[in-house]
Order: sequence, then C-alpha cells, then structure tokens
Amino acid sequence: MSQPPAVYSNVAIALHWIIALMALGQIGLVMAHDATEGPASAQFMMLHKSGGLTILVLTLARLAWRFREPWIAPPASMPGWQRWISRGVHVAFYAVLILMPLGGWAASSAAGRDILWYGLFQWPLLPIEGGREVARAFMNGHELAAKLFYVLIVVHILAALKHQFIDRDNVVRRMLPFLPTRD
Repeated sequence: MSQPPAVYSNVAIALHWIIALMALGQIGLVMAHDATEGPASAQFMMLHKSGGLTILVLTLARLAWRFREPWIAPPASMPGWQRWISRGVHVAFYAVLILMPLGGWAASSAAGRDILWYGLFQWPLLPIEGGREVARAFMNGHELAAKLFYVLIVVHILAALKHQFIDRDNVVRRMLPFLPTRD
C-alpha cells in the first residue's frame, strides 16, 4: 500500500499563502499610489509600508517555522539541475521578502518619514540618517528587489504548473492539500 504524498503543516501552508497574497497586494497598492494624488495616495503608501513590514515579520516567522519543520524532499524523479533551481528560487524568495521590506524601512528612516502601521501606531524608524540621497539609494535597492520578485513569481508559478500538469508528481499538493493525489 502506497503512502499519500507529504504535505506541509497548516502553519507552513497558512504562512505561505498569507505572505503570497499580501505580496501581490503590495503590487496593487503601489500601482494605486502611483495612479492617485493627495490623501488617497498617502493612504495607499501607508498601507504599502504597513504591509511590507507585516510581510517582513511573517517571513521571519515562516523561516523560523521552516527550521522547526522538516523539509519535504523533491520527487526522486526530479533532475539535479531542477532541484538546484528550485532551491535557488526558494532562497531568493526568502532573501527578497526580507531585504525588500528592510530597504523600504531604511529608506523611510533615512528620509525621516514616519511609518504609521495600519493607522494604529508609529513603527520605530531605524537609526539611519542621510536624508533624501541615502533614502533614494535604499529605494533603488527596494525597486531592484521588486523586479527580481516579479521574475521569481513567474518562475515559481510556471514551475508549479509544470509539476501539476506535466510531471503530475503531487508537488503542488504540498501547499494545496485539498488537491486530489495524482498517480
């Protein structure tokens, strides 16, 4: 009797999907900010900064959980080069999901711009000075990380679709356990 494919814990799955949805929401908030002016634009930016810091905290929690929970090995049929790319994409996701919010936080701190977390309280600024010039340097890094993030999203989704519809190897089921097991 064969054993059903392994799935990640509910905590790992929840953190994955919450972070993914929030990260996609960040893109929408930046687009809304860029398309508006005045108080609405400021509101979108406040939500964007709050979301970024929340993603930072959740990503650190997910990383901590990842060290607590055993890693599920890729299918034995997966070629070595695909394993290498898969590992690289996952490491890059963690790096971007940590460094991008840190860059935005550092930019706000260097510029002396308050961060009002979801309108509830002032998030502490980092002890960084330098004004607009230093803030711009951090924002350049933040924007570069966003471009890398877009590439990672596309690669991740295409890989998931390949596993689901071409390889039919139950890899996607690890994060979507309601999917039927494929033979």
